[in-house]
Amino acid sequence: IDIGMTNKKVAVYDRKLRMLDSASRCFEPLIIDGLEAHDLEGMEEWFLDTLAAFGRRFAIGAIAVSSLGATQVCVGADGKPSAPCLYYTHEPGEAFQERFYALAGDPEKLQAVTGTPRLSALINPAKALLFMQERFPGALERTAQVLNFPQYWGYRLTGQYGVEGTYIANHSYLWDWQTEGYSSVAAALGVRDKMPSPLRKSWDVLGRLRPELAKRTGLSSEVIVTMGIHDSNASLLPHLAKRRGSDFVLNSTGTWCVIMHPQSRYGFEPGELGKVVFFNRSAYLEPVKTAIFLGGMEYERWSSLIGKITGAKPRDPGASAYPSLFRDQACFILPELVPGSGQFPGSKARAVEGGKSYLFEDIESGRAQPAFMQDPAKAMATLNASLAIQTLVALGRAGLKPGTELYTEGGFRNNRDYNGLLAAALPDNQVRLTDIAEATAMGAAMTAIAAMEGCAPDALSDRFEVSYIGVPPMADAEGFAAYGLAWHELIRSST
Repeated sequence: IDIGMTNKKVAVYDRKLRMLDSASRCFEPLIIDGLEAHDLEGMEEWFLDTLAAFGRRFAIGAIAVSSLGATQVCVGADGKPSAPCLYYTHEPGEAFQERFYALAGDPEKLQAVTGTPRLSALINPAKALLFMQERFPGALERTAQVLNFPQYWGYRLTGQYGVEGTYIANHSYLWDWQTEGYSSVAAALGVRDKMPSPLRKSWDVLGRLRPELAKRTGLSSEVIVTMGIHDSNASLLPHLAKRRGSDFVLNSTGTWCVIMHPQSRYGFEPGELGKVVFFNRSAYLEPVKTAIFLGGMEYERWSSLIGKITGAKPRDPGASAYPSLFRDQACFILPELVPGSGQFPGSKARAVEGGKSYLFEDIESGRAQPAFMQDPAKAMATLNASLAIQTLVALGRAGLKPGTELYTEGGFRNNRDYNGLLAAALPDNQVRLTDIAEATAMGAAMTAIAAMEGCAPDALSDRFEVSYIGVPPMADAEGFAAYGLAWHELIRSST
């Protein structure tokens, strides 16, 4: 079971890690007290119906759940949610953010201990717990267990509580890397005693399918359910199995661009505290230095706007569109559509032409429009350059150094211009594209098979192949570095 923000998927794999079939469905948010919330009941009904349908065709032996991050469910003693499961995209405002840090402590000291940077909205899960207490009085008192999203679904399937490392240690403020236990923030929020223990691996068995669900779905009550896994770490797992011990960075691209660099030790370098860089844990519970930004969202919303303005279907313009863009240094697209979500938390999403700024919302509403947005090739080239620059910053913060290999997978592996710009900017690194179409689902399937066979996931590495396809540098991109400096200067001058 692979759970995204709107799209949910159930996929069936065999022991050779071949996908046999899959089904997916989009779920719109519920609106509860004016807030977007996940439709937990609707999702559960669909998951069970889909498992039943697949169970009539396949002998299902194990279930693993991967899910989007920054999402928890508070469960009451009756086993039902004690508060709505809110979307992490809700921004409670600056006053709330300051109340949180007044309670939790200094952001940089927290980052050093919990590996967590200051992010906007409710992207830090600890903030969602405080917001729940403020918005839904009495919810904390009704809560018996606070469960991370994969473990909530594991609980619904098995009746067992659990916690594993890829989720709880992922920019949550709730895990202390130094004590290897729940943090002072969890204590301050009053939830430390409401969270499961001990910390387990994602391929450990949480439990077996509840008898009543076995009866409803027609599956065996001997079906095992694993602990579950965070979606980005699921996508990293096939590469860890294949390339374990080598120095690589995975650029996993979707709504979020998640840049992950497996490390041998935990710890920030001088000057990194206060930046949007953090540590999560791999499926092996090892540190992964990580930087994120909403690259896929930026691409989709800006390209959609370009298409609306020009009447042309957005497409990558090719290398010929870039030399004049870089030479003139007149047109730029700057982040962030969700302020505080990426590498430039003080920046507002806007286009710049000839030194004049146009806010995204003004362009979208038609109140103002830079001339270059009417040229689809130039506009798309400007967007791709912006995304490549943001990626380079994130790569630097994740610790990319000469000789480190870079693998891009997900939606951006199909963006030839973006990848060509990265290759041109990184002559000392091998820039490659992977051929894994469904890396998150595949990583989750690896944990299920590992649980069934009583082995670690890297023991499965001979059952699948991954092609790492080299990316040629974009021709005539010599001006990209100077253009990038001008781009950064615009960020600095406005933040």
